[in-house]
Amino acid sequence: MKEIIATAKAPEAIGPYSQGTGFNGLVYTSGQLPLDPQTMQFAEGGIEAQARQSLENLKAVLEAGGAGIDTVIKTTCFLADMEHFAAFNEIYTSVFGTENAPARSCVEVSRLPKDALVEIEAVAYRK
Repeated sequence: MKEIIATAKAPEAIGPYSQGTGFNGLVYTSGQLPLDPQTMQFAEGGIEAQARQSLENLKAVLEAGGAGIDTVIKTTCFLADMEHFAAFNEIYTSVFGTENAPARSCVEVSRLPKDALVEIEAVAYRK
């Protein structure tokens, strides 16, 4: 049975979706924007700060669903500008490492909600 995952440690949904869902031992997150969950404003400091905040939000949703960064199987990363790819990779690697990194797709999109620079979603297994 599908379970809705919600936490105050990540931004509230800004549309008709949940922060995440759990099903059959897996956690599926919605795309996490770089919004501070307290202020609902973007993290300041360019792609690095926005990538860190998106990953913090992702971690919060995963943990609320009984998973964690260490159980992520696959991520999909959306960048507003592929020129940010190298800087994004540095922040991403600081969280996921390289030895046990999840599968990943990373694509440039023409526009993200609220004109964010990055959005990240994941699939993980529960601990």
